[in-house]
Amino acid sequence: MDGSSDAAAPQSAPFQLSPSLHAELSAILRGDVYLRDDPNFLDYAKMFNGDVKVAALAVACPLDAQDVSQVILFCQKRSLSLSIKAGGYGTAGWAVGGDIILDLNRIKCIDLEAPKDGGGFTSIRNMLQPGSKGKEKAGLLIPDITPGGKRRREDDTKLRIYTAACQYVQHFLHPSETLDSERPPYRRRLDILSPQSSTSTSTSSASPEPNDPSRSFPSSISMVSVPSAGSLDASTAETTPSPPSPPAKPQDSPRSSAADPFGYLDDGPVQNPQPAPSTSRLVQSIPGLMFASPGFLGSPHNMLTYAAPIHSHAYITFGAGMRQKEIDQFSAANPLGAHSLAGGRSVVPYHIPFAAHPVGSAVMLLGGFGFLGRLHGLSMDNVVEAEVVLADGRIVIASETEHPDLWWALRGAGPAFGVVTRYKAKAFPVPVVFAGNLIYRFHRATAPSLIKHFRDCVKGAPRELYANVLLTAGPAGQDSLVVVQMCYVGPKVKGQEFLQTISSWDGERCLLNEVDEKSFLHQQDSVAQVLRGKAGNKWYIRSALINSLPDEIVNKTVLQFAETPVGCTWLFELAGGALVDFEDSCLPKSQRQAAFTVAALHQWDIDFEDPRCIESAEEWITETLTPVTIGGPLPSVSLFVFDTEAIVQTYDQFLGRHEPPGRVIACFGENWTRLREVKQTYDPTNFFRNSFWPLNSKGDIVEPEEHEPEHIQF
Repeated sequence: MDGSSDAAAPQSAPFQLSPSLHAELSAILRGDVYLRDDPNFLDYAKMFNGDVKVAALAVACPLDAQDVSQVILFCQKRSLSLSIKAGGYGTAGWAVGGDIILDLNRIKCIDLEAPKDGGGFTSIRNMLQPGSKGKEKAGLLIPDITPGGKRRREDDTKLRIYTAACQYVQHFLHPSETLDSERPPYRRRLDILSPQSSTSTSTSSASPEPNDPSRSFPSSISMVSVPSAGSLDASTAETTPSPPSPPAKPQDSPRSSAADPFGYLDDGPVQNPQPAPSTSRLVQSIPGLMFASPGFLGSPHNMLTYAAPIHSHAYITFGAGMRQKEIDQFSAANPLGAHSLAGGRSVVPYHIPFAAHPVGSAVMLLGGFGFLGRLHGLSMDNVVEAEVVLADGRIVIASETEHPDLWWALRGAGPAFGVVTRYKAKAFPVPVVFAGNLIYRFHRATAPSLIKHFRDCVKGAPRELYANVLLTAGPAGQDSLVVVQMCYVGPKVKGQEFLQTISSWDGERCLLNEVDEKSFLHQQDSVAQVLRGKAGNKWYIRSALINSLPDEIVNKTVLQFAETPVGCTWLFELAGGALVDFEDSCLPKSQRQAAFTVAALHQWDIDFEDPRCIESAEEWITETLTPVTIGGPLPSVSLFVFDTEAIVQTYDQFLGRHEPPGRVIACFGENWTRLREVKQTYDPTNFFRNSFWPLNSKGDIVEPEEHEPEHIQF
């Protein structure tokens, strides 16, 4: 193959797959094949980034690893390029850049098992294939039994309900909307007290005045609690017979938020509830206890029964077609036993350290930094075994003891080495988190003070604390926002000191403080709710790792951000913690020692042209931050969305569009030479070229303009 064929689909490729090739592919595949003229084609090929124009000839939907192997061998035989759609690189277009798109969405299986004596687990090779019949060897399998785009759209509609992650945040951002039918799943009941009678942990700057008639407070909110084991449907988890009372709407709302999502920033009445006081009682007498379980399910007192998990971790095995939210829902619905300190038995959910919703399974190969990352490491650090289909069609199990060189390369550079069809990963007990948002107006005069305050507050923070600060730009003539997010893995009594410290900044009035005890599943939806990503927009994203955040960088960042157009979000995310504990993957230690991850996430209307949408991100990442930058970004996933109506955003850093080869190589630092050697062993012809890999089959660098598929180049 020459360099150009490595960069994109061959220019000579036919506009459609011939009838004979279609028949051949369909005959060897147990799953379905959709041609361009099939009504289902776009349901499987359309990307979140509206700038991506899919030129593939067909979409193949395999059911298992054997199907994937057959598609790879078919493409090798017929000299067709292949791209893999499983949650990675949605904005760059590589997932749909091949002649044939391999969509793994139907490899849907999931299993939870407690560790064996000595901490071992059941190997993937000894578990049933997705869709197999008979007695399961290690737990529950969930096959996708209804093919077609209609089922995909229905599933995606259920998964993309992020508006109910927090009723206060949703009402704050969209005061004209009602959430009766979209209540947050798996969250405990909270009794919200009036400001006259409640005790808040926030400072006066974040609290409304009790006698201010322009603000209204709800007397209570009924939340949906953790469902019983085996249930994945939030609608079956209702434990409160009375309907919920959504937060009262501000009086005289100036305009519809549907027409102007920043309408809530106008001067006038706004809702500003205080954080809800904890309903916990036992925690006051057991301050050293880390974990809490929602044992109040059977209690009329709405108390948290504090419990000690029986196991330090568990194992979850899942297919590549499982979306992260589906896995978290399964985890919440299938808790494991715990010892209750109130007497008897309790249960605790176990979660894989994921990025915030929503991403797909490829996060397990490309980093994955989220709310549990500082405590338990990246998503890829917790993979213990993977079922992989190689470029020659072989199906292998990769682990610490099998194919160790491939195992080393997969975790950090996986899409360039094979197709992972099933994963087994560690999951950890997360009964409750103390988490939420502090939202302020962005003013260029005070924002530097807030960012520096945040930086100083999180210095030396324990691993249980995740925190970030983000700037998000509003329309011309309206205020932008500064949002501080925190997530303490544990109960309020252990996390509230960090909230008190962070919220003590008094440079501006806090518009909303909704930090409280929540289920981890609830918190996972919070990012998408706040950032309001829109499908069909153009997207441009840049990221980096930095070793410090000096005052001059903060000051310059704020001045630059003040000139960005609407739709731009800049992020500083506290790194460190457990990230430095792992050294057995291709991600070098130097990357893991970063103090912060940073990202510029820009979206704009498909018909809008403003060079600042790209130039401002490039100037900030490649110029302003250069003095404190460490190598390249984490090689993590970009946006993954299921259809054109999703509301999506992730915090993950990743290799994006127009990525210079030098930054790709810098991601792997001193491990790059070894990584090239492993690539030569497992994919010498660069068959998996529709990925971040910056070299062609000859080992020559492919420039960004050639690397992207032609149909998505700017």
